[in-house]
Amino acid sequence: MKVIKVSDLKAGNRFSKPVYIDQENILLPPNVPLKQKEIDRLIRWGIETVTTEGDLLSEDSSADKSTKVALANILKAPLHQQFLKTYTTLLEGMQAVQSTVKERQSIDTTSIDKIVDTLIKVLKDKREEFVQYIFFENTGESTFAQNALHCATLSTLIGMQMGILQHKLFPLTTGALLHDVGMLRIPESIVEKQGKLDPKEAQTIKVHPIYSYTIIKKELNYSDEVAIVALQHHERWDGQGYPKGLSGKQIHLYARIVSVADAYEAMISKRPYRNSMIGYQAMKSLLSDNGRRFDPDVLKIFIQSMGIYPLGSIVLLSDSSIGSVIETNPESPLRPKVKILIDPKGVPVEGASAEVIDLEVEKKVFIVKAVDPATLGS
Repeated sequence: MKVIKVSDLKAGNRFSKPVYIDQENILLPPNVPLKQKEIDRLIRWGIETVTTEGDLLSEDSSADKSTKVALANILKAPLHQQFLKTYTTLLEGMQAVQSTVKERQSIDTTSIDKIVDTLIKVLKDKREEFVQYIFFENTGESTFAQNALHCATLSTLIGMQMGILQHKLFPLTTGALLHDVGMLRIPESIVEKQGKLDPKEAQTIKVHPIYSYTIIKKELNYSDEVAIVALQHHERWDGQGYPKGLSGKQIHLYARIVSVADAYEAMISKRPYRNSMIGYQAMKSLLSDNGRRFDPDVLKIFIQSMGIYPLGSIVLLSDSSIGSVIETNPESPLRPKVKILIDPKGVPVEGASAEVIDLEVEKKVFIVKAVDPATLGS
């Protein structure tokens, strides 16, 4: 064990193994940059030395880079190719629906119903695997059709977690799938504008829930239970939303569900004008809402369903291994099941040999932090 003087530590230092304050308390996990505030804290506490079995890593550490590249390669592998066909079929179906609406052609809603039925079935049978596929393996800049499909997926998950019966899930999933269809009637110059909208443009955007309601109700002939989702999904729990300024339970339950799903989906999706958040960051943002925008009960159920570290999240564990969250734990959101991708020695693990750790059982191991996949392999 090497002893390092606190006076020799510098902000940005990274070590190949954990750095300890004493035998039980970790100061710094491996490969994580030391922050100046952590050094200041040690000085304030009167701690003069720390210990580690690792080495100080340089900025261009080849070992660190090789681990990153190995992990990136594992994550690019077709872990869930069985879902590619299903996802592609759903996406192409949604693209066709949106194209027809945009061109103001008559629509056979059978195609929409088929998308909804397929989505509910796959989430009922293979929830974890499908969610991990669409929110992690399917990366890149998101399209309008993807946003609709992903929002419908999340909304359906919330509905299932709430115990909504399958025949009642249909209007929820349909409403979520079509919630932003009115945006297709907004001029593209406004929708695709990357700069700040002027007051007139902002007001035009705020009309889209009404357009969506009209399309769903009058053109597609769906029930008011479906259309109301689109009309109310921008209403806020505190009454500061639009178009009617409704508050609390004046807002339909399904619209309250879609509001949470839509916000999360927007944060984790890449846009032309900004990068996406990782799931953990998006969850932290939702948790800070404090009953302003979202129904607290719906938000709680969403977090129970997805976890603080959502399905597919890449996490660094306290034993120096790196893994992917494959199953959430509603009773203990900070302790999901994790599939190991890189073992504690930095060796990539693939296929059937990959260990799965249930952090609720393995109490000595815990998540140190979420890892942004965008930083891997660079």
